Amino acid sequence: MNFLAHAWLSRQGSDDFLYGNLVADGVKGARLESWPPAVAAGIRHHRQVDAAIDRHAEVLRLLRMAPQAQRRFAGIALDLVWDHFLASRYPDARLVERCYRVLGERRAPSRLEGMVPAMIDGDWLQRYADFDFTCRAIAGIGQRLRGPNQLAALTPWLREEYASLEAAFVALWPDMQQRFRE
Repeated sequence: MNFLAHAWLSRQGSDDFLYGNLVADGVKGARLESWPPAVAAGIRHHRQVDAAIDRHAEVLRLLRMAPQAQRRFAGIALDLVWDHFLASRYPDARLVERCYRVLGERRAPSRLEGMVPAMIDGDWLQRYADFDFTCRAIAGIGQRLRGPNQLAALTPWLREEYASLEAAFVALWPDMQQRFRE
């Protein structure tokens, strides 16, 4: 649920395009005909970004480094870690306010219905600058998954590998910006 990274990579588009990027994780399936064209384009853009980041050499390297028991869940945690580095290195209050406005004006897909108001009210996108908050958010996502909270179990590794995560972000983010240049 890396809202901030997707917002950064789609910020030059219309509000509908941005909205599609922000809610894409709540949209299932490939059939997007029921969505306005710019929202559908945003959903497709979000999925292209996810596919590119999941195949990036830095992400693959970090996944190999992750503890074996939590490796399957590490990609979820890394998504929020990228938002942490964006919020801490490149704070953009105007973009965050735009995201909150765009999300607040429309109804979120049912999978995100409860989370979006909490995100806006709690100002999560700016609070991701605090790594402790980001780790709590990662653990919170783990509470919504079945079984033991593997994401909470992963947070000590994230703290230990903070320098490696930051180095990966420094390599990864310019690549993503280049690939998804506005």
